[in-house]
Amino acid sequence: MDTFTQIVKSVDDVVWGPIMLVFLVGTGIFLTIKLNFLPWRNLGTSLKMLFSKEARQTDNGKGDISPFSALMTALAATVGTGNIVGVATAMVLGGPGALVWMWISAAFGISTKYAECTLAIKYRSVNHKGEMSGGPMYTLKNGLKNKKLGAFLAFLFALFTVIASFGIGNAAQANSIADAVNSTMFIPKSVVGVILVILTAVIVIGGIKSISKVSSVLVPAMAAFYIIAGLVVIIINYKNLPEGIANIFAMAFGAKPIAGGLVGTVTASVMNSIRYGVARGVFSNEAGLGSAAISAASATSDHHVKQGYINMCGTFIDTIVVCTITGLAIASSGALGTTDPSTGKLVEGAALTIAAFESALGKTGGILVTIGIILFAFSTILGWEYNGEKALEYMFKNPVACYIYRVVFSILTFVGATASLDIVWKLSDIANGLMAIPNLISLLALSGILAKETKDYQKTLKAEKEAKKKSK
Repeated sequence: MDTFTQIVKSVDDVVWGPIMLVFLVGTGIFLTIKLNFLPWRNLGTSLKMLFSKEARQTDNGKGDISPFSALMTALAATVGTGNIVGVATAMVLGGPGALVWMWISAAFGISTKYAECTLAIKYRSVNHKGEMSGGPMYTLKNGLKNKKLGAFLAFLFALFTVIASFGIGNAAQANSIADAVNSTMFIPKSVVGVILVILTAVIVIGGIKSISKVSSVLVPAMAAFYIIAGLVVIIINYKNLPEGIANIFAMAFGAKPIAGGLVGTVTASVMNSIRYGVARGVFSNEAGLGSAAISAASATSDHHVKQGYINMCGTFIDTIVVCTITGLAIASSGALGTTDPSTGKLVEGAALTIAAFESALGKTGGILVTIGIILFAFSTILGWEYNGEKALEYMFKNPVACYIYRVVFSILTFVGATASLDIVWKLSDIANGLMAIPNLISLLALSGILAKETKDYQKTLKAEKEAKKKSK
């Protein structure tokens, strides 16, 4: 490993290290308390809002797309390979108990996601085409009292977002798709790359309305497909489920796995369970990174708090639902802790999830996971294109730059599919983590305003509930 690569790896380890994870989860804990636990208390109401007819309409307030479409676009970027590969990796490196820490980080991440999305809508603005533009860069610029500091942090966030969009949001996802298709269907990576370029270009050239239309169909469909497939695996392996769940909770707090149980040679300290559970949870749902707030700002909404509640459902769906399906499928399969005969190493990542699904469904299970990886990764490409474009728009204020970005972004999917650019992905991974710093600063600085407006809107929610009771 050369010196530059070693430096980049060291920086990546620091950026995604304990300090950043404490900052992310700590901010979530602080906001949960500051907001009087209202995001948690209103989660059920928020899910009802999300699946209501009103959430699919665009005639209630200002914006470009429906509240439902805004969340689906955000979920397109967040529900990705982390839900399949990341969970499996966490359960090997941190033990099955890592799943508990994913849940805990997601619980506080719900408050963080609520805060960043609510503020994004409050401080959004209208661009030259009459479209909504928002996200942490606008929150920082328009919300902070110190305008110079706000503008500086806003530029940094936008810069980090553009860099991350090319790597983590594009090339890495395209590579995952190409690997999955090549290993199961034996289609050359170059062919996969060409197909990805065409599909991506056709969709992203149309902008947010085109992306949201595809996301509104693709995201619910792929989530339902994967959840149903995962439930089938869990049901078939139901006899192992009690032991699997017992190991998940026991090993989250340092207890040894059940003797002769399902976890094979996997052992992990409490610190490793916390570290990998929190890290993979944050990587999966992106709460605190600010990415979801960019698409949230495009929603038609008559109140920013209301849309914040709808968008916070993304963290619940991503981690509490989808990641849990992966985790329980692995925990009940007997595949965790097994070794690959050809390498002698523990089976992890996509191979572990495939092994878990194959334990119940045979080769069909592996194909289903491969389809899941393809759909999840492609949706991430679409969602991150929008994030990167809006960040670039903030930096240059030039529509030509955005059109060039769409073309370059589409072409880059070919590079990602056909080349192994580990150093490029590491650099974008660093940028992805650095997005959190300016975003979290804005959440902490504006937490007082957020708490007041959240409390005020609670009165509206209560009045609406009472009106519905009377109408029955």
